[in-house]
Order: sequence, then structure tokens, then C-alpha cells
Amino acid sequence: MIYARVAGTGSYLPGNPVTNDDLVARGIDTSDEWIVERTGIRSRYLAAPDVTSSQLAYEASVRAIEAAGCRPDDIDLIIVATSTPDFIFPSTATLLQARLGITNGSPAFDLQAVCAGFAYAISTAEKFIRSGGTRRALVVGAEVFSRILDWNDRGTCVLFGDGAGAVVLEASDAPGILASAIHADGRHNPILCVPGQVSRGEVIGDPFLRMDGQAVFKFAVKVLADVAREVPELGGVSLDQVDWLIPPQANTRIIQATGKRLGPSMDKVIATVSRHGNTSAASIPLALDEAVRDGRIQRGQKVILEGIGGGFAWGATLLQF
Repeated sequence: MIYARVAGTGSYLPGNPVTNDDLVARGIDTSDEWIVERTGIRSRYLAAPDVTSSQLAYEASVRAIEAAGCRPDDIDLIIVATSTPDFIFPSTATLLQARLGITNGSPAFDLQAVCAGFAYAISTAEKFIRSGGTRRALVVGAEVFSRILDWNDRGTCVLFGDGAGAVVLEASDAPGILASAIHADGRHNPILCVPGQVSRGEVIGDPFLRMDGQAVFKFAVKVLADVAREVPELGGVSLDQVDWLIPPQANTRIIQATGKRLGPSMDKVIATVSRHGNTSAASIPLALDEAVRDGRIQRGQKVILEGIGGGFAWGATLLQF
């Protein structure tokens, strides 16, 4: 039997942290107190205008490949979860493949499920490995969400940041990914979306992120708690046996409300949203890499990764790290 396990993690944040006071200094009608009270966010990272998702993905991928103890050409599948690709096409994954110097002809493609993108991508990569067709997969979440924010809308622009996180999955004789579950319900797409498109050289519709915050909160808390219960059951373990929960880094209120529904103490929850903001598909692998590198997550521990994003799409993965 072929299984998939996490062999290495990596992450990258561009530039220096941008604090809430920095946003105020840029002319945004808000305050540090207002943002912290409603979101728990104190800072985020914003990429320079010439920095793209594929560049952030490259930096995170180099670190993950090094941590996995392999070479770029050992990678035989690349999946990049992003809602902010460099171009309409080619895919960000193929641009990353070229940056890494991978010339073995292995497949590379993008996956779009917004903040649930990494949960979808790692679940997809696991299926490739378990089929026997892939030996090592590079799974990346990379975003430059600052490019799709309306900086006059303080209800959304203060929430998001830029960054990338990556993992290398490799084939294993022992289970590493114990279970995964991904879901979607398109009826809810209007409450979080970017309702615009490019057509004939023009932007048609609204090119900025729009969100009904209260509706997102109610929906997210319910389904995140549900899917966090679902994957341990699928993996044949109890929720009490899970060592760490890495929820979507959307805001502190959602993290706290989800944790309250599940029952674990907050010291089992890994949260980086206060320092990174919401980096969409990058938020889960960013938090994972931080917790691996600072020693909180140890080999043998069980970790739930979960995400939810516009669509609405959501999912979770249970790892035996």
C-alpha cells in the first residue's frame, strides 16, 4: 500500500510587516484598536508592486525542498493553490517549475479554491501519490491578495496580506495523511467574491474583493467545526487524539468560535493571523511551517489543517506528521 507523508515544509513573507498604524499613516480610515478588536490582526506583509505569486511560491518552495532533503528535479508534481496568479495563463505552477529549474516533464497546474485552496491541493496531491503515479509532490499556497483589495474599504483591506507556504509530500510505506475531506456549496458565492473579469482588454464588473462579513462568519464557523470532526472520524481517531488544529487564518473571532464548538483548549490551536493577516491559500502552510520550525509540531503528532474560502469551498486534512 502506498501512502503520502509530509517530508518538508517552507514559507516566505515579503518585505517587512505592515502594522495597523502603518495603514492609518497611509490614509486608511481606521485605527489599531478598531482592527484588533474586530479581527485580532496587528500586522500583515504586503508584496512590492513587482513581486508576483510565483516569486513568493519559489522562495517557500526552496525552503520546503531543502527541508525534505531532496532536489528540485526529484519533484514530479507541482500544484499551486492561488487566487492571484501571475497571469491568466500560463499557470503559476509552470512559472514556478521554470524558476526551480525542473525539466523532467512532470505535471504542474494551478488550483483555485480561494482560502480553501491548500486543503484542496494537498488532498489532490495525496491522490496522485497513492495512485502510484507520483513519488514527490510540491504543494504550494501563494497569494498577493493586496492586488485585489479596495483600499478605500476598511472592512476588507485591513484583513488580508501576501505570502506563500509550501510542503513536499512523498510516497511512504506508512500513513502520513490519514484522511481528507473537501466540500463546496455554490449557493453561497455572493457573500465572498471578486465579481469582475477581463474581457477584450477591459475590466468588466468589480475587480475588488467584496465580502458580507457577518454571513461569512456564521457559515464558516459551522462548516469548519463540522469538517474538523469529520476527518478524525474518517481517519479512525477521536478528536481528543489530535495534537494540533491549524484553522484558516481569517480572523481571531472565527478561530475562537470554531475552537469553542470543537472543545479543545486554545493551546492546541496554531494561529498566525495576528502577525500575517489572512493570506488566503497561503495561510495554512505558513502556519504549519512556523509551527514545525519552532518545534511545536513534532514527528508522530496528529494535525488537522482546515480552510474555507469563496465559492463557498471548504475542506480539512488530518496528518500524522
